[in-house]
Amino acid sequence: MIDNKTAPYAALVLRLALGSMFIAHGLLKVMVFTLPGTAQFFATVGFPGWLAYPTAFAELAGGAALILGVYPRLVAAGLIPLLIGASTVHLGNGWSFTNPNGGWEYPVFLVAAALTLALLGDGAFALKTFTRKG
Repeated sequence: MIDNKTAPYAALVLRLALGSMFIAHGLLKVMVFTLPGTAQFFATVGFPGWLAYPTAFAELAGGAALILGVYPRLVAAGLIPLLIGASTVHLGNGWSFTNPNGGWEYPVFLVAAALTLALLGDGAFALKTFTRKG
């Protein structure tokens, strides 16, 4: 059973955590590894290097949208393919993210978290929500 009194706050906590994680990873790509360095890494794992640029933008803009509550359900759902792509990089490394080159449990957990937010709802204090008619 869902507690309708606390569920919006649960979605808010999840939204803030996911948004913070996306911003942190986007900033890591821009400020630490640099976008050209991230593009080189993408190429070494089989993705086109140019995907580093829209990926970093999606992480930064998507993270900000989640934190602010701007269409969070749609944003969370839209970022799932990015997380699935990140998961594929780690599938061969085993379960634990502490394994060399990181395991797959963290990015797969983030897929589940984003899907949960997309299904759960926008949460408390969302600035812009998508409401379905009918």
